[in-house]
Amino acid sequence: MTSRRQMLKSAVLGGGATIVAATALGSLGAEAAFGATPPQVEPGTPDPDFAEGRIRSIKDNMLLVLGSNLVFHNIRVVDGTSLWKLGPVGFEQAQPGDGLYARGVRMPDGVLAAESVWLNIINIKGHIRNITSEKLHLDHHGKEVLCHVVPGRSVAVHSDSPPSADLSMLRVGQHVQILGAWRPGTNQADIATIFSPH
Repeated sequence: MTSRRQMLKSAVLGGGATIVAATALGSLGAEAAFGATPPQVEPGTPDPDFAEGRIRSIKDNMLLVLGSNLVFHNIRVVDGTSLWKLGPVGFEQAQPGDGLYARGVRMPDGVLAAESVWLNIINIKGHIRNITSEKLHLDHHGKEVLCHVVPGRSVAVHSDSPPSADLSMLRVGQHVQILGAWRPGTNQADIATIFSPH
């Protein structure tokens, strides 16, 4: 049986790459962006099939990304690439200036053929300073992050209970973890999931 990665590599090498919306090939779960390094990568060495940074430019189905280590990455979005920006999105939602995490298959020419791309994803912890029905003010290491509740999208997970759109159990002073989408150039983010221990 052909794996997802083999299918992706075949699509790229076969020349069938096109700009597409998210599909079932890559993982769209926000948690997957922060997943463990694959077992074949030696501890302490860079994962060749992972890239992060900010999008500098977009041409056709190629993203030019400047990594936080000042290394440029060429990332190709192909048939089968899944894109996330607070939820599944199409390629047209990617913009220069967006932050990016990408996992995929490194091609012989050095291009990363992306299985999954997460745009502006954040995973932060802190204490709630203030909360309203539309916003949550988070103290993250002494700095405020203004987190926006997105109707129909933002959910809370309390302890081991299933996700719920009911955020009324959140309290000022409570320690929480937030997965969401950063608004580039600001101290603001849109909430995907709030995890609270109680």
